[in-house]
Amino acid sequence: MSRKTYKKEIMGETWWMTDYPRIQFENTSSGLLKKRIWEASVEEIDKILEDYGLPAESELGKGGTYIQNTPRHIAMEKRRKNDVVLIPIGTTENHGIHNPSGLDTYMVTQICEGVRRKTAKMGIEVALALPPINYGGHPYHHVAMPGTYMVTEEVVRETLIYTMLGLWDDGYRKFILVNNHGHKWMLESAVQEFFKRYQLPAIVSELEWHRAIREFWVPIDEPDSLTTHFVHADEAETAVANFLFPDMVDMSVCVDAQPKNLALAGHYDTSVDSYARPHTWSEGEGHNVIERYGTPEGVVGYPSRGDAFKAKRPIAAICEYITLMIQEMLEKYPAGTAPVEGFTTRPAEEVAGCFKEPLSEGWVSVHELPKRGIFTR
Repeated sequence: MSRKTYKKEIMGETWWMTDYPRIQFENTSSGLLKKRIWEASVEEIDKILEDYGLPAESELGKGGTYIQNTPRHIAMEKRRKNDVVLIPIGTTENHGIHNPSGLDTYMVTQICEGVRRKTAKMGIEVALALPPINYGGHPYHHVAMPGTYMVTEEVVRETLIYTMLGLWDDGYRKFILVNNHGHKWMLESAVQEFFKRYQLPAIVSELEWHRAIREFWVPIDEPDSLTTHFVHADEAETAVANFLFPDMVDMSVCVDAQPKNLALAGHYDTSVDSYARPHTWSEGEGHNVIERYGTPEGVVGYPSRGDAFKAKRPIAAICEYITLMIQEMLEKYPAGTAPVEGFTTRPAEEVAGCFKEPLSEGWVSVHELPKRGIFTR
């Protein structure tokens, strides 16, 4: 088997097939991007990662990297060129005794930081917001697990809604919520409620970064491939941690553990839907023993196999994908613009003042707009 792809026409559509039945690429910009990363040599992957400055030290405390640690006048200058904001979303969760409980937060922030560095070189530096969620909402099966700090669904949703509202009022019009944790339905709910409640012109995407590049987590017959499917605190997540922040990982105490199924094996998919099974993992409970009793080790799978080099291709893929998404957003709606007509029931003249530079003459804050719809709190 090889990394070659094969063009195939199916009902008038073009697809790129591989030797692996779970891996194929659509003939779209995102599909062709993933095809390119799939076929790339190890040397080409290293060059891509170098362009993003990865791996690197965390920039959470480095001036000029996030909106909140940048002098305001500089942040404003950057926003006038690129009003896309990456909102990294992590959690505090037990990922085994060898990993830090802040793994999700550091993983997603360092990916976003790499994208910021690359877009800065391109002259369209993307804005990063400090993570609004560090203590995430969790699925039921993580209940009563020490090291996992649970926040209610309402807190997660409302925090994100008001984060987006504040960013919108500050002149940002496009948000990508880059999620690294298993509370997807809460984030989707926040996006929908944000628009129902305020009906503001904006482009918002909730991005499950692991799932967005699911093809790169499927085990294949290649030296840099994983040997198991992505689940939790396993080979995949430990590989990414060892690549991005190895000083936070202690492999000397790493242990493996396997889940205990109760029923319906084969009906529910793994974390990135790599089997294309009827149900996503989050669509039910009761088919597995909860973590405290089933896998008290805090891991599901073989983290002992989590060598850093196995993370390089997936990380290159997600960085390139987010960069592509930013570029296509700005091509369709340049900085300072967003879809208005046909997107919101608000008349264009009602929001026109909001598109002026904040605090300039004629600018209107979102707090000065009339409430709309039934979601008026």
